[in-house]
Amino acid sequence: MPRDPLREEVERIRWFHTIPLRDDVLTPGLEPDTPQKLLRLGMPDDLRGKTVLDVGTWDGFYAFEAERRGASRVVATDHHAWSSPGWGDAGFRCAHRALGSAVEARHLDVLDHTADELGTFDVVLFLGVLYHMRHPLLALERVASVTGERLILETHVEALPARRPLAAFYPGAELDGDDSNWWGPNVSAVEAMLRAAGFSRVERVRPTSRAVGAPRGAYKLGRAVVRRVRSGDRVFPSATTRRAVFHAWR
Repeated sequence: MPRDPLREEVERIRWFHTIPLRDDVLTPGLEPDTPQKLLRLGMPDDLRGKTVLDVGTWDGFYAFEAERRGASRVVATDHHAWSSPGWGDAGFRCAHRALGSAVEARHLDVLDHTADELGTFDVVLFLGVLYHMRHPLLALERVASVTGERLILETHVEALPARRPLAAFYPGAELDGDDSNWWGPNVSAVEAMLRAAGFSRVERVRPTSRAVGAPRGAYKLGRAVVRRVRSGDRVFPSATTRRAVFHAWR
């Protein structure tokens, strides 16, 4: 069979996102449900005339999707994934070429996002990044500073046994065996931090119920947490964790 340079390049890269590069080429991402996850975000179908910033873009799936939906300008930033051994930006660069994309790439840490550095954008995507931040409220303040209209935030949340804003702290690799995960806020904490960061209106897109913020049997769960703390076990069992999506407007 004749050589297929694109297939050969795709096979050499370690992918996180699953991206259709051609009708017959799909990147083998560690996140196999990337296209399905897109359906849960509530990203506007029509982005014509909008400027979009994708913070923590990794392989760029959502940046390229924003471009496909007609955004007039898309900027993709990353630092953590593009600087991590074994990852880098090879996936983004490969997809960028294969798709003939005009997305602009910036190697930039989240805390270096400012209006002076980047300008402001109509829509900002902050997907799967918040819980990696050592200083989550500061990170949201930085993201707010470059948001002109709407922020779309997707994050891990903990179903902590209280309705008040609370967060679990992971000093090691307690969450998914990954020591780059630092915080597990509950839904109330995410909403409160978004308002504290300067957003005037916050909408929880998923989950649609507040049940994630105060699970059934919260009292029993609270006692179980105390027992785990005393015994030195993992404090929050994985059954209490979920993903949540929020839209916030300036």
